[in-house]
Amino acid sequence: MPQRLVITGAGGMVGRILAAQARRQGRDALPLTSAECDITDPSAVARHVTAGDVVVNCAAYTDVDGAEADPERAHAVNGAGPGNLAAVCARVGAGLIHISTDYVFGGEFGGAPPRPYEIDDEPRPLSVYGRSKLAGERAALDALPETSVVRTAWVYEGADGSDFVAAMRRKALGGETVDVVADQTGSPTSAHDLVGALLEIADGRVRGPVLHAANSGEASRFDQARAVFEALGADPERVRPVGSDRFPRPARRPVYSALSGAASAARGLTPLRPWREALVAAVRGQR
Repeated sequence: MPQRLVITGAGGMVGRILAAQARRQGRDALPLTSAECDITDPSAVARHVTAGDVVVNCAAYTDVDGAEADPERAHAVNGAGPGNLAAVCARVGAGLIHISTDYVFGGEFGGAPPRPYEIDDEPRPLSVYGRSKLAGERAALDALPETSVVRTAWVYEGADGSDFVAAMRRKALGGETVDVVADQTGSPTSAHDLVGALLEIADGRVRGPVLHAANSGEASRFDQARAVFEALGADPERVRPVGSDRFPRPARRPVYSALSGAASAARGLTPLRPWREALVAAVRGQR
């Protein structure tokens, strides 16, 4: 177990759940919101990180569409920020775990059938957000090669909040019918399961500069929404499939971005459970 966990971006969903789980396990943790530690400011980072710490970077600019209009801010937080953290960690003798995304991939397989992305597949981001996150991966590893970059995907909490699963849960319980895109496929991931993986990595049991941590299997947004309705006993026929052209967005999303956990498992990471099992537990408040 590390001397101390320093959690940047602790005001966000993953950071908040990570801090709570660390406290439940009796760990020494320092949760820092983005207001308390702005990772775009190296001096702010340096004030909080000491030798022996493991920093878990949950801070990110996550507005995928907003990044198209504000690329400078997206790159400052997602690109330069992880580099600042890594440089400070390298200087003082701390470790770093940096969370990245499936959106570093483009979902294109040159005509071949899609298959879950492996950790060594070549990234080809389609959006400003994806490019900024890829820049952050590279900046962190350049400054601190021992960084663990952890890619995840479609993260949700499930019961409350503004994530996709929480929104579908509210619609299911409210009796609404909803149109959901059926032509984007990824790896829906429980934030609680992701946090379990992050703590396992923080304990030093998993080695590798790049890891994938996502619930196993793949689903479209339509599949995911139907699973929420089914888990709550609502009629899944109230979820209707549509194409993504029905909901034009500023940022391009990969049509396929499921992540393979095979290489991460080979490096010691406990495989995350199947996506449907995790989702059912989340929407029923069982985690």
